[in-house]
Amino acid sequence: MHPRLSRLATLFFLLVLALIPASAQAPRTPGEVQRIDIRVRAIEAFDPRESSRTRFGALTFRGGLVLNSTYREFGGLSGLRVAADGTHFLAITDKSYWLRGRIVMRGKAPAAIADAEMAPMLGPDGRTLKSRGWYDTEALTEDAGVVHVGIERANQIVRFDIGKDGLRARGRPIAVPPGLKRLPYNKSIECLEVAPKNGPLSGALVAISEQGLDANGNLKGFLIGSPDSEVTKGLFSLKRTDDFDVSDCAATPDGRLLVLERRFSWLRGLAMRIRSVPFAAIKPGVLVDGPPLIFADMGTEIDNMEGLSVHRDAAGALVLTLVSDNNFWGLQRTVLLQFTMD
Repeated sequence: MHPRLSRLATLFFLLVLALIPASAQAPRTPGEVQRIDIRVRAIEAFDPRESSRTRFGALTFRGGLVLNSTYREFGGLSGLRVAADGTHFLAITDKSYWLRGRIVMRGKAPAAIADAEMAPMLGPDGRTLKSRGWYDTEALTEDAGVVHVGIERANQIVRFDIGKDGLRARGRPIAVPPGLKRLPYNKSIECLEVAPKNGPLSGALVAISEQGLDANGNLKGFLIGSPDSEVTKGLFSLKRTDDFDVSDCAATPDGRLLVLERRFSWLRGLAMRIRSVPFAAIKPGVLVDGPPLIFADMGTEIDNMEGLSVHRDAAGALVLTLVSDNNFWGLQRTVLLQFTMD
């Protein structure tokens, strides 16, 4: 190529690169934290057919948001934890990315997302989990700065010290029961929570599969704790009804495990349900069940609801925050919803 043409080609390439939005460019180094903008549209009524209605089962609707961002890694939200202050949150995507930010409130309803940033999850060697083939990252729990993430296709649970190292923390796999390793492909752990430390399970990890079934057609659950304690290790089952699959769970301060479930069929469409299971009922070898707190179908403002978190607000109300996984597909939405529970 003629030197003049070579220089022109180089200048043209640099000009095109400069015009690419920063949000569309990949992080330059593994673990780099990227600030992003998230646009929102308010959801004023959970059921548009009855716009003044706020009560749904045992829950009261406070408000919601539809979230959008031009950052190419945004979407696919599959796990969520809202901090005790009710605003700061940590979420994961099913493509092994962290999302951290702050919910801006207007009165008692969410109004915006601020200070949002994303980063790829890292493995013990500093490589991204995605580069190792460790995805879908579907389950998230946090306890005193230590975060555990359930990886569905790898049938693995990874521990991160977010409190110490932030979003650059390196995840280290923990020992899991053999039965967890044998769960069906893409139907593995979706619920992951730390049992109350003042209860019989005393800080053990409670994990429930999306659709891994036992011999009776119920959902497999696992207790993962101290290897020298028979109480905090073993298998249990969650009763499966009406074709619902588990998509997340969260603990309440009074000792209940709230289990988020979803159902999809071409005949009945999409539906969401939350059940309440007492932690005291969970022990090795048992079948647990609990009453539904809410059922919602496509007539309401749900989407593919996959994340659930629980916290108390300043007035003492128990607040449930839910997010949806849009599967990085334009026909689905990333929705954030908030309810209170009696």
